[in-house]
Amino acid sequence: MFLRFLQWWKDKLAMSLGFLVFTHVIQIPHMVWNADILLELGFVSRVNPFLDFFLYGIDLIEIPAIIAVVISFISVYKLRNSKK
Repeated sequence: MFLRFLQWWKDKLAMSLGFLVFTHVIQIPHMVWNADILLELGFVSRVNPFLDFFLYGIDLIEIPAIIAVVISFISVYKLRNSKK
């Protein structure tokens, strides 16, 4: 069953990596927004509540990305140990 999962993961690896790249790219406006809040400049933050909600929600997209990275590390570890 685990080998079948590893084959599925290998097939979906390109999609997973694309998702990771996407989530990291959209972190850039989130970082600018977060810095604006911390420095209390008011250029981006607290201008529009919908924009604030969207940029805050970008943080929640990191959760599947972190899970994907953990699963890929576990898969690589299992593959290395199975070949010994």
